[in-house]
Amino acid sequence: MDACSRHSLTRLRAHREDQDAERELVGVGYSDHGLVFANVDGTPIYPEGVSRTFKEQAVAHGLPPIRLHDARHTWATLALQSGVYPKVVQERLGHASITITLQTYSHVIPSMHEDAAETVASMIRAAGDTKGGPLAAAR
Repeated sequence: MDACSRHSLTRLRAHREDQDAERELVGVGYSDHGLVFANVDGTPIYPEGVSRTFKEQAVAHGLPPIRLHDARHTWATLALQSGVYPKVVQERLGHASITITLQTYSHVIPSMHEDAAETVASMIRAAGDTKGGPLAAAR
């Protein structure tokens, strides 16, 4: 298990302990729906409330008032631009196929082509500078 997964598991366990304490405080009025994230009384959290709170927190921290879903797109775009493998991005986003990910974020691909070309060109230049470089075997 990687560090991110361990951290997530630790946070989820702590959240569960907090939820158990809330359940005890509310007592018989607690409505257990078996949810990981719920209101203090156990009832479902409605998406509009989460989106509103996200937008309010963004503004409170000096960020533009973006939608919560925009944060997902921002993460995916930045991940692809920084060289994260598209398959990893696809899995993190939960897309059914890599095709969906690549079609959705195709606007990022042109700069990736330029970066790939420069990376390979640098390798070729470096290979020409040394007799034992990667191209020496092909000669």
